[in-house]
Amino acid sequence: MLNWTSASHYVVTRPLYSEETFAEDHEKVYRKRKTTLDHIKQYFSCDSKRVKNAALSVLPIIGWMKMYRVKEWLLGDIVSGVSTGLVAILQGLAYSLLASLPAWYGLYAAFFPVIIYFFLGTSRHISVGAFPVLSLMVGAVVTRLVPDKGSPVNITGLEGLTMDEQRAIVSASLTFLVGIFQLAMGVLQVGFIAIYLSDTLVSGFTTAAAVHILISQLKFVLGLTVPGFSGPLILEGIFSQITSTNLYDLVTSIVVMVVVFVVKELNDRFRSKLPVPIPIEVIMVIIACGVSYAFNFKENHGVDVVGKIPDGFEAPVAPNLHIFQETAVDAFPIAIVGFAVAFAVAKVYSVKHDYVIDGNQELIAFGASNIFGGAFKSLAASTALSRSAVQESTGGKTQIAGALSAIIVLIVTLAIGFLLEPLPKSVLGAVVIVNLKGMLMQVREVPYLWKKDRLDCIVWIVTCVASIFLGLDLGLAVGLGVELLVVINVINPQQKGVKIFKIPAPIFFANIEFFRGKLVDAVGFNPLRILRKRNKALRKMKKLIKKGELTVTSKGLQVTGSFPIDESEDESIMEDLDQPVDFSDLPVQVNWRSELPANISVPPVTIHSLVLDFSAVSFIDISAIKGLKTALKEFIRVDVEIYIVACDPYIIEKLKSCKFFDDEIKTSIFFLTLHDAILHILHSIHDMLYNGNSSLRSREKPVSGFADVCNTLFTLG
Repeated sequence: MLNWTSASHYVVTRPLYSEETFAEDHEKVYRKRKTTLDHIKQYFSCDSKRVKNAALSVLPIIGWMKMYRVKEWLLGDIVSGVSTGLVAILQGLAYSLLASLPAWYGLYAAFFPVIIYFFLGTSRHISVGAFPVLSLMVGAVVTRLVPDKGSPVNITGLEGLTMDEQRAIVSASLTFLVGIFQLAMGVLQVGFIAIYLSDTLVSGFTTAAAVHILISQLKFVLGLTVPGFSGPLILEGIFSQITSTNLYDLVTSIVVMVVVFVVKELNDRFRSKLPVPIPIEVIMVIIACGVSYAFNFKENHGVDVVGKIPDGFEAPVAPNLHIFQETAVDAFPIAIVGFAVAFAVAKVYSVKHDYVIDGNQELIAFGASNIFGGAFKSLAASTALSRSAVQESTGGKTQIAGALSAIIVLIVTLAIGFLLEPLPKSVLGAVVIVNLKGMLMQVREVPYLWKKDRLDCIVWIVTCVASIFLGLDLGLAVGLGVELLVVINVINPQQKGVKIFKIPAPIFFANIEFFRGKLVDAVGFNPLRILRKRNKALRKMKKLIKKGELTVTSKGLQVTGSFPIDESEDESIMEDLDQPVDFSDLPVQVNWRSELPANISVPPVTIHSLVLDFSAVSFIDISAIKGLKTALKEFIRVDVEIYIVACDPYIIEKLKSCKFFDDEIKTSIFFLTLHDAILHILHSIHDMLYNGNSSLRSREKPVSGFADVCNTLFTLG
């Protein structure tokens, strides 16, 4: 029995329960668990629904093609495809230098993998093709097996070929092997492996890669012929030849870097006012080609240029099995990094545009893309953030934009590639260096990490330093090892029996997405989608009120006509739809539980309070704090009260230091025990029913007591 003595005190009287007596009074609900035999039967069963789901899973193009809105999306895809194609051509030429290959092989990476990803990929917005970090990792392998000076490694099948031809075979075979690894991981359903590369580790790794890329491009910027490609050691060769710098290359590079940097800053500053970003790299390449051709830079001033570009694609080749043996250790980290970067970028756009991506299908898509591309001597493919940003920001809605960008590359390769022959390599090097700004500026994270989470900071520094001095492959392995050691030494999982929604382990980069998914599954609805539906509904109601087609009466909102359902309305500004519901311009308060006017439909929210038991959470990192804050705000913005109980004081202090709390998430959501939180909920309901006030937000149904409250809450197991 529960008696209220005052607002801050309570007395609880109940029988003393053992496990047996409690089981006698309360029926225990068991969830049926599938046996191994059940799983086997399900795996080998077949019906029309499963065939359809399998087809949609293997060929995601079927799903989004069925919902393609030609009138709304086609123009944006065309503009995006042309813009992305021009950028892909330039980046393909530039990134091929990182792989120590002739420039045209970068064009292959912007064509062949894109075609396969068009059919198999689940992301609608990433631009598939060359990625500088992968190109650098491929280049390290290529120059190890076929060095600038000295004899190449004794590999069957490379006899009688030129150095460029040998390197192309090595790169193609390595790309093919990377594709095999990715495809195998996708088939084996191990897409979750990407979560073990935390934001901190990836940041340190890509910063180190940017340093390697910067150093490798100095020889092109200075116009020097420097043998070797082994990271910082190349500086020795550069400094020994510094007096031989080609001033025409140096001046051209400086001019290009300054102009591109300034215009890119203007693009960022005036992003909202520009219909499309100014393609300054493309413009500077065209100017550089014209100047180089007019003044014959190659013959008169000794400037190294791109040279002849074949007017067509080379015939496909079978991979070299001997090269497989030599590069297997190198191919695996390339496969992991390529997938992890692409998946991270794809996840950003999938959240922004509200659709789902499948990690395992992405592995299959990139695996097949690299296998197909490797057969045609393409570079290893992933995605570049800058190129994907162009594809999305210029209006791209689907991978039709990617297919059109591949067509632009095809036209250049087959018809007008000769126009790029006088392009100085120093210009490509300058463009690569300017585009490193984002990766190099990640070093600013170090002071923040040192103040907020020194263990994360150690992971960043160790990964970066190891990757710079030991090479990218070994550096990645060292960083991952340190990260796992840090987590193992800090956490102390306590997987006790759970009541309500309990997190039975620490929360960190590797399980935050799993936690968020389980939370959504448990409550039975996606709060972000409901929030977007509510904001779309408000936009429509405000628009109808302004037109006079929806009027305010004593009974609420009344429709003066009939309206068709329009699900496509207001999909443009997705960021605004994620903000809290704003009733300021609406003359009445909307009751989301009642029937809405004008054929507007919003899914119901079936709970009013959610209690998270943190008693087993002994550790939380910065990546998890960001994910947790996002998840809680999504629930709060759809009128669900959040309570966190039994939280370690260390966790609360860390949340405070990382600015977890704001106007929406307050420190008052924490309670000492689960019992305190439940009694607070009951007390709030009591006040609402008898006194007319409550701290609870609007909810779908009243809750009469402790048992009903428990029925609305869930357990994470």
